[in-house]
Amino acid sequence: MSQQPTPALNLDNIQGDILSGLPKKTQTYFFFQITDVKLFRSQLSHLVPLIKTTSQVLKDRKAIQDHKKKGNKTLLTMVGVNIAFSHKGFAAIGIDDTTLTNTEPSFAQGQKQNAQSLGDKGTGGGPTFVPDWKPEFLQDIHAVILISGDSHETVSKKFDEVKGIFGIGSGHQRNSVSIKEVTTIRGDVRPGEESGHEHFGFLDGISNPSVIGFDKNPNPGPKPVRAGVLVTGHDGDLGSVNTPRPAWAVDGSYLTFRYLFQQVPEFNKFLADNPIPLPGLTPKEGSELLGARLVGRWKSGAPVDLSPFQDDPELAKDPQRVNNFRFQAEGTFQKMCPFAAHIRKTNPRADLEDFSNISIEKNRIARRGVQFGPELTQDENNSNKTEHARGLLFACYSTSIENGFAFLQRQWANVASFPPQANAAGVQAGLDPIIGQGVRTLVGTDPNTPATNLALPDFVIARGGEYFFSPSIKGLKETLSTA
Repeated sequence: MSQQPTPALNLDNIQGDILSGLPKKTQTYFFFQITDVKLFRSQLSHLVPLIKTTSQVLKDRKAIQDHKKKGNKTLLTMVGVNIAFSHKGFAAIGIDDTTLTNTEPSFAQGQKQNAQSLGDKGTGGGPTFVPDWKPEFLQDIHAVILISGDSHETVSKKFDEVKGIFGIGSGHQRNSVSIKEVTTIRGDVRPGEESGHEHFGFLDGISNPSVIGFDKNPNPGPKPVRAGVLVTGHDGDLGSVNTPRPAWAVDGSYLTFRYLFQQVPEFNKFLADNPIPLPGLTPKEGSELLGARLVGRWKSGAPVDLSPFQDDPELAKDPQRVNNFRFQAEGTFQKMCPFAAHIRKTNPRADLEDFSNISIEKNRIARRGVQFGPELTQDENNSNKTEHARGLLFACYSTSIENGFAFLQRQWANVASFPPQANAAGVQAGLDPIIGQGVRTLVGTDPNTPATNLALPDFVIARGGEYFFSPSIKGLKETLSTA
């Protein structure tokens, strides 16, 4: 899929991670509080020239493509910086973000206050609820700087430069300090053949939406979305219908960050203990089928909707086919794909668009996450218990948190009666088996006994997060920073 924007999108004004994703083998998230407002806004003007735009990302991706075509196996030295602010961050520096909060209560509240509604575990309830998060994410976070690149060395060098602008880090005492670090987290693309796969082993990031006016000749699959689903101030941005965005808030996007820990040895043990007993399958193959039916794809990325009972790596490699399915044949049965499979829960396709004539355009998100933590150790494989923290630094962009991430989690992943086709089949689908929170059961894992419930332990545990907004380059230059 080539990317050729129309004049309606000013790609020099949109931060690079939103529409195309910053190219990365490693990525550092630097979360901080602003301690000296006047100084920070002045210093921010020196960060702006380092911010990588979407047009620059397209040039980077073209350079990578040309480099590979020449047969080069090495990585190009490449780095990209983006920045985003929470509502508390905008409030701290005196920016009126009313047009960002008036339709987005989650952004106004912040994710810590919002966590119970997402199903995160914690203590207390209502206004006294405290999520079971890492202590650093229980603090206020004003902003995050993302630094992506080809290597730790490249990213570390740029990170030092960024910290120097704000007077922190060794050797930067010449600048006064305007910020305080809350935490820094590094994510890394997994090595070798696992590159592109999340820690449970499944190929990830396959079904991001193509964008009208940006993606030229998209591959077959879900309907392309209008630019305003991902970029504020454009057609499809429902938050700007009644109240137009101010200039500084046009060409931006909400960024949802989630710090998700994965119980990989326990997941593998669960699959091994519960193989699907289809005739002709070995226990190992039955376990692989269970994993595929929980996710909705085989580890290769091949969808079970097209290859229901065995993996098809060639299908997975074919961009014309790997996303070209709709769950259309499964209106009231689950022979090919369970109603509650992860990719069906989070992108229901025909379940709503065809059978209920409900558009899901406003619910689409652009995912930009990266894995963190080491590969499994032999001790973990032997004990079937997690000893080292690993998981996903989940990040996604959209012009609405309420219609995007929060809706997908609260109304789809966490609701046992979704999708509605399950009710027509006389069953409750159950929760999303990967990210669903609540009473974790689902039906449909065994195609021969599709009404049988399977109880699941927690495989993914949220330990932090926040909602941010990534402003435009113009907004950073003319409104947020001062000379």
